[in-house]
Amino acid sequence: MTTQFQINDPSLESQWRAIILFGKNSATYKFAFAKSLLGLIEQEKTKISLDELAIPFANSIVEHLKKSDKQGNAGSSKFLEGCRSYINEKITKEDLYSLTEKYGFVNVVDAFQNVNGGTIPNAFYEKNYSQGKKEIVVTDNLLKIKELFQYRNLEQEVEARWNLVETAWNLQINPNLLEVKYDESKSLFFIESNLMRRIDITSVRDSLNGYQKGKCFYSYQDISINKNDINICEVDHFLPHVNKLAHSQTGANINGVWNLVLADSSINLHKKARIPEERFLHKLFNRNEFYIESKHPLAETIINQTGLTKESRRSFLEAQYNLALKHSIHTWKPEIELIGTF
Repeated sequence: MTTQFQINDPSLESQWRAIILFGKNSATYKFAFAKSLLGLIEQEKTKISLDELAIPFANSIVEHLKKSDKQGNAGSSKFLEGCRSYINEKITKEDLYSLTEKYGFVNVVDAFQNVNGGTIPNAFYEKNYSQGKKEIVVTDNLLKIKELFQYRNLEQEVEARWNLVETAWNLQINPNLLEVKYDESKSLFFIESNLMRRIDITSVRDSLNGYQKGKCFYSYQDISINKNDINICEVDHFLPHVNKLAHSQTGANINGVWNLVLADSSINLHKKARIPEERFLHKLFNRNEFYIESKHPLAETIINQTGLTKESRRSFLEAQYNLALKHSIHTWKPEIELIGTF
């Protein structure tokens, strides 16, 4: 079963990102499981027992529980209660791992590879619970991901998505009032709580990259969000920040998530404060709809900033684009432009 995100893009990284961005989020176990699988890729393991997998899985959950207590929608969870008991030093690490093996994988092993009501085309693992075994058998599809340029970005994307989901759950802000804000100086997304207290969520680059499939928004070249890379991508205002006042007079926030894209640094240097050709507006609309399809909390933010329906959101973008054109002489296109899939 494919999502709109996967149309014309059957790649392995697209299938992985569909799981992380669009799979169900009844609990955050999916993200801990994803990080555990990425660890198997790094070690090039072809199989692992649940008692072995329990170690990285539980460690990830515990790390997040220490920051955000709500990690699931269920009223109670033996697994999460066990993790809390470990944090409070009521049980040992060995007890935690034993409890994880028993309760932590009950749903996630079967559900992880399901997106939009069906299983992804190229499974990353199979489970083997026969003859008393409880193990995960890794397929070549998962191991092949290590060979891809985008592999370097995947763990940061999982962590960013996890942070966004748990923030929405823990703040309990009315979705109609929710607004993820952009700190340009720190390149961070943050939220102001009901008490007007600022809460930093995650890196803008880490949050946006998956929705752009790891590509420069304009040239569709591979980009990196790794801080250690010399050619780390840049956060760009699709419609220039220089026209902020004109847009604000219509009620639009030019610093809104809807107007932020990731671009290759050399492409962005060439673009400067110019308006992209109109065909890129269609790409921006599609990218924003990916957010909305994935839920929590960038979705609510974009809806609140641009409109409740697809038609109203499209009209909003067209109106803001036409307004920006009034303040510009020329439109711009990149010198390099590969074939894109959104």
